[in-house]
Amino acid sequence: MDIARNPAVTEENTQLADAPPEPKQPPLIRREDYQPFPWLVPQIAMKFDLGLEATRVVSTLTVARNGNAHHSPTIRLNGDGLELVSVTVDGEPVTDWSMDEGDLILPLSGDAHEIEIATEIDPAANTQLMGLYASNGMLCTQCEAEGFRRITFFPDRPDVLSTYTVRMSGSKEQFPILLCNGNKVAEGEGENGTHWAEWHDPWPKPSYLFALVAGDLVANSGTFTTCGGREVELNVWVREADLARTDHAVESLRKSMQWDEEVFGREYDLDLYNIVAVSDFNMGAMENKGLNVFNTKYVLADPDTATDADFDAVEGVIAHEYFHNWSGNRVTCRDWFQLSLKEGFTVLRDQLFSQDMQGEAVKRIEDVRILRSAQFPEDSGPLAHPIRPDSFREISNFYTATVYNKGAEVIRMMRTMAGPEKFRAGTDLYFDRHDGEAATCEDFIKAIEDGAGLDLKQFRLWYSQAGTPKVGVGMEHSGGTVTLRLTQHVPDTPGQSNKQPMQIPLKLALFDRDSGEHDGEKLVVLDKAEDTFTFDGFAKPPVLSINRGFSAPVTIERSLASEDLVFLAARDDDSFARYEAMQELVVGHIVAAAGDGLNEAGREAGRAAIREALGAILTDESLDDSMRGELMMLPSQTYLMEQMLVADPGRIHAEREGLKAFLGEALKSEFHALYDRVEKVPYDGEGARGARKVKTQVLVYAAASDPDKASELAAHQYAKADNMTDRQGALMVLAGLHTAARTDKLIDFYRRYQGNELVIDKWFSLQAISLHPNAIEHVKALRDHEDFTMRNPNRVRALYMAFAGNPQAFHAETGEGYRMIADLILELDPINAQTAARFVPSLGRWRRIEPVRAALMRQELERIAAAPNLSRDTYEQVSRSLG
Repeated sequence: MDIARNPAVTEENTQLADAPPEPKQPPLIRREDYQPFPWLVPQIAMKFDLGLEATRVVSTLTVARNGNAHHSPTIRLNGDGLELVSVTVDGEPVTDWSMDEGDLILPLSGDAHEIEIATEIDPAANTQLMGLYASNGMLCTQCEAEGFRRITFFPDRPDVLSTYTVRMSGSKEQFPILLCNGNKVAEGEGENGTHWAEWHDPWPKPSYLFALVAGDLVANSGTFTTCGGREVELNVWVREADLARTDHAVESLRKSMQWDEEVFGREYDLDLYNIVAVSDFNMGAMENKGLNVFNTKYVLADPDTATDADFDAVEGVIAHEYFHNWSGNRVTCRDWFQLSLKEGFTVLRDQLFSQDMQGEAVKRIEDVRILRSAQFPEDSGPLAHPIRPDSFREISNFYTATVYNKGAEVIRMMRTMAGPEKFRAGTDLYFDRHDGEAATCEDFIKAIEDGAGLDLKQFRLWYSQAGTPKVGVGMEHSGGTVTLRLTQHVPDTPGQSNKQPMQIPLKLALFDRDSGEHDGEKLVVLDKAEDTFTFDGFAKPPVLSINRGFSAPVTIERSLASEDLVFLAARDDDSFARYEAMQELVVGHIVAAAGDGLNEAGREAGRAAIREALGAILTDESLDDSMRGELMMLPSQTYLMEQMLVADPGRIHAEREGLKAFLGEALKSEFHALYDRVEKVPYDGEGARGARKVKTQVLVYAAASDPDKASELAAHQYAKADNMTDRQGALMVLAGLHTAARTDKLIDFYRRYQGNELVIDKWFSLQAISLHPNAIEHVKALRDHEDFTMRNPNRVRALYMAFAGNPQAFHAETGEGYRMIADLILELDPINAQTAARFVPSLGRWRRIEPVRAALMRQELERIAAAPNLSRDTYEQVSRSLG
């Protein structure tokens, strides 16, 4: 996500930057300083008089002193950019109120009061998309983490739990559908073409779970009967033109509800479950109680407009938000330091669900690929933090891969050590103990400890220590005994050094070289800096398969002969370990070659070993094509760069493309035979998803080894495609080639899908992420395209996040890629600070890049840091990246 010019002084930018300047250095909030809020707010009633440019909100708070907190003669109600109209306490106007950094301070003398506050807001001017905002003629909200304070004055923190009663009124023509949390209890007609609806949510919740939607929407409706006999009405609300693409979302919701009852024993607790698709949204989706607000990207899907991966994403995200009903809503977070309590646990739940829906082997590989591409770099960079941070300045910056993905891996390790049944006993205990409470990570660990019978005292270090542990592996064979020597080291991270040893569960198997079999998978737990494990009964040295299923989120460091890696890539019965062996074989070769660690003979030997392993994969008839497609993928350039202390992006790119070209040529006949076979599989045929994955991977290798043939095949695939997976795969390959077919198909794709926002997002991304040598120039041109807008986060991410993830273009030697991203951040920050801040980490990796490029990256960070009126979100990310 970047632009070619600096628009910080353009007319458009000066018009949008209407928010008051925020302080560059917001206060540091520390976990150790947590104190309960001095007031309880058991009930809040809200009245909304809705309008796109002017909405009036009247909130009535019932408050009582919190006996578990310190006594306070005042109450602090958080606010951000609100226009205060009036305030009363117990029916009397208040004049001695004060303001502090946007917060309303009211004196309260008694033990219980009723506070009424009227505010006015302008949803249409809310480009930050936090609080109540307008999106294409409708009104919607996003309140996590601290957006509710942009609607009304309130103690906007997750440990203040309230029951909500909400009355909404507005134009019936403009807002025919009025939705809120909970159950609808009344509705009626008003004066002058207005109508109203009243909603009540009986379950106490924090303000971040509040949601409201008003607009012209239609629903794909269904029902689900819970295990307790409750009939739940299900609605997926969209604009009428999108209704035909919602069947998959409704079915995914039903599957999620059924699965959560069967696997975790969680039953839904309201009579209604609403999902609303919104095109302007900072996140993927939001789990607001009974009214999930979703990015359209994770609701709309049909074969013509969505890829197989899109279908999976819709299913997985709908499941994730539904699962939050218990792991996040019924049991919520005490404070934002505990964010992984709900997010890490719920990510694990949605991963397990997706494994059951899609198949465990491929899903596990996909999850690890995401972890390594997003979280491992975070762990080794300036923004490293534990899954339960100790401090923050802007909480929105901690919605990270560490909190979500590593948080899930840490809980998965508990499940691995306990076993599924005992882990379920632990989660049942957790829900029973803390239902209706704002809990902590410690509460979760203690419940698993007690319910599963585990000792997790040392394991708690995973919550407090940042960094990816490095596990060294050595093996000796003597007299029929195998001795496995394991070491661990947790690297220093900002603010943390001299880390303590972690508790690391590692699944392993020892393969007989002749039979290709092993005597069963074993689990060892490394809990010291160094330890040994012995295994008897081996006449010959076996081949070690370790960290099977990626049982721990660690980096394995070992020196394994290429023939052993080829053996594992061809014969390991653990799908992830087989994938890992193939990745390890390629990573070792490319890293050595890019770092001057190989002479020509070594390069030839390395390529020959990889060719042997890949050849076995292409011709293995026992392999499912979905798994074959995964094994065919080379490690990404980003992941390869992470394997080097200091990386030269240009050299890594050249070695990776050179290897791809070699393999494409050396295995040409195998690739063509494979393509001929899978091309014949119909869209709904057996193994069709795997066939589609394999087809695109064959085109990727052909593009490197024989561009003309690849262009011919890709153009043919594009023309005959009856689904988006095949069409997008072909266009992805064509976008990186110098051929007439490239221009022809890009034009055709745009004309075919013009007006479909999500598909046009794909069109932007495919060009920005392409291997075309002129990718930078293409991004510049797309920035000026009539369909590009800075106001829609999906469109900004489609172009610029794709570009930032394109190492060949982003790391151009001239530094132009870095300037484009820096310019984007400066333009976007006053419009949507949360989205702008998410681009900073791409520049923050400068310490791991060769010196010339590193200096250029740092220079751009310094330029951003020097900008006036930088948001808190962006300033924190930049200052930490430079620090």
